[in-house]
Amino acid sequence: MDKPVDAALKARALKVIPNGMYGHESTRLLPAAFPQFFSRAEGAYIWDADGKRYLDFMCAYGPSLLGYRDNRVDAAAARQAELGDAMTGPAPVMVDLAETLVSMVDHADWAMFCKNGTDATSMAVMAARAQTGRRIVLMAEGAYHGAAAWCTPVPAGVVAEDRAWQRPYRYNDVASLEAAVAAAGDDLAAIIASPFKHDVFIDQELPDRDYAQRVRELCDQTGAMLVIDEVRAGFRITRDCSWSLVGVKPDLSCWGKSIANGQPISALLGADSCRKGAGDIYVTGSFWFAAVPMAAAIETLRILRETDYLEHMVLLGGKLRAGLDAAARRHGFALRQTGPVQMPLIMFEQDPDLRIGYAWTEEMLARGVYMHPWHNMFLCAAMTEADIDLAIAAAEEAFAAVAARLEKLVPSAMLMALLSAHAPEPVA
Repeated sequence: MDKPVDAALKARALKVIPNGMYGHESTRLLPAAFPQFFSRAEGAYIWDADGKRYLDFMCAYGPSLLGYRDNRVDAAAARQAELGDAMTGPAPVMVDLAETLVSMVDHADWAMFCKNGTDATSMAVMAARAQTGRRIVLMAEGAYHGAAAWCTPVPAGVVAEDRAWQRPYRYNDVASLEAAVAAAGDDLAAIIASPFKHDVFIDQELPDRDYAQRVRELCDQTGAMLVIDEVRAGFRITRDCSWSLVGVKPDLSCWGKSIANGQPISALLGADSCRKGAGDIYVTGSFWFAAVPMAAAIETLRILRETDYLEHMVLLGGKLRAGLDAAARRHGFALRQTGPVQMPLIMFEQDPDLRIGYAWTEEMLARGVYMHPWHNMFLCAAMTEADIDLAIAAAEEAFAAVAARLEKLVPSAMLMALLSAHAPEPVA
């Protein structure tokens, strides 16, 4: 579809921004029709720079939990803005927010605040090393924990020394985990894990209880810190730390994206087992102590405690999953829908190069539904049953359109080249 304003913005951006855009919101690896720039957002919807509206199943890649521009959260932020935001010292609201999070997250005895998920995970690794006096950190193969040199998935600009003390293991594979712990010996500082396996391009996996509990046991036996990276999934799975569902309490947990419904703030929460390490490290940022996002977070967390936002999203997610499965079957397709229904990943069987997934999400986009072909998606509490009905109806048409041109589909050359160039090293 012709998007003259978006196309003009892309051309301008290419002159003044490397590659025209960077990071996770770049559309370079998405179908060509996907817009890069958006003019506004409200509730469950976004509008591109050319004015077309989409039901948004990316939710800004996670920050929109209650829906864009939630008036309750925005009002709390505006009240604090009248008093002050980034100041010479933090506002009292910082203590209020720390107390709120400690009261909500069972394992947490303290909180520290920053801006991005990468900030929080980097702080966690530093705190774990300071607490233990050790160096090695175990990470699941293919997991995403941010975009700093120690964890970015793309190796350009990274030197071996940046990752010299990281070791891989396979998520949900107890034998692989035990072997990595044994190899680390008495230099194991931490094991960092996602609440569930939500890597790109592959099916999602919920954590196996035996695996999760074995991670905790091994940390207890070795004195290493257990870190759960909640940045993407926090408060979308449960109102506590996600691994509470498998009976495990971490030493540290990293939060971001949705905790202030889109306001820029993230957090590191910790147990007393890592309090000294957290207190010993030096971490800071000019805007980390800004009060407006903290006020927004307090109001967001109040809404999470007092409403059925989570149950509502689970109900809608189940309806979406069932509706998409039925529509796909009617047109000869088989879907693999994995992960929690409120954080869906939709892949097609017999689609190794994603040509079907690319074509289908492009057809969905043309019908006003923004879905992603290889990244997990998100539901938000502002979505309604009517929105899900709209998405299922659009999917019915999109499946039919793809089926009609199936033999003419070709894979994205850029995607295939980048996947080949940046494939992760296998775990030994």
